Amino acid sequence: MRTDLTGRVALVTGATGGLGVAQVEALAGRGARVVAHARSTRQELTALTARTEALGLVKNLADPEQCRALVRETADAAGHLDILVANHATMTMAPLVDADPADWWRVVETNLLGTYALIQEAVRVMRAQGSGGRIVVIASEWGVIGWPEATAYAASKAGLISVVKCLGRELAGEGILVNAIAPGVVDTPQLAVDAAAADVTLDAMHTRYAAGIPLGRIGQPHEIAQAVLLLCDPELRAMAGQTVQVNGGSTRGRA
Repeated sequence: MRTDLTGRVALVTGATGGLGVAQVEALAGRGARVVAHARSTRQELTALTARTEALGLVKNLADPEQCRALVRETADAAGHLDILVANHATMTMAPLVDADPADWWRVVETNLLGTYALIQEAVRVMRAQGSGGRIVVIASEWGVIGWPEATAYAASKAGLISVVKCLGRELAGEGILVNAIAPGVVDTPQLAVDAAAADVTLDAMHTRYAAGIPLGRIGQPHEIAQAVLLLCDPELRAMAGQTVQVNGGSTRGRA
């Protein structure tokens, strides 16, 4: 089965990150008109929109009003909205006793409250259209199993998994299907940042994470994008409120 998204409009937030780029490319490659969001206008957004013929929009998703505006501007510019992929995220890592409450709130504002505001406005638009829709929330393996020194990030992602469970029940009858993807460790530029912070080589970081994955390696961005395509497929009509774990088998059945 090859997903055909011709004629559909998809909004992808956090589109210039490692996962976001792959999602924009995958959706555009299946015929969708993509609106790519970034927090700031950067060379990466310009290159991505040129390569995929996507429309680029800039908003700060820690602000609920900018979240709502992003959805409205997407629908106005493209004529409608069929798919929302809430991929944006921020994170901070610190031991419990050293954590700054302001950093905690910043993570929760962006990851949890920002995504909730996006979904609220997207549902308003989709209801007005009367043709259903697909909402895919990018959560995290850490929201399922937790992770040392990542309390704010893991809590925000666990919150999103719960939001998806609730909205799956609330909205499925309208044909608006809400699901999540919880990636494990993925080979993105962030991994190099993590390696530098841990004072190890990138190869050593790969090896460290791969040791806990039955598949024997970390994930690739295009593998997460393939799961996004699955959840956006118009023929997939009976899946709602679920969290798909794409992690090589490291958290089997825990979400």
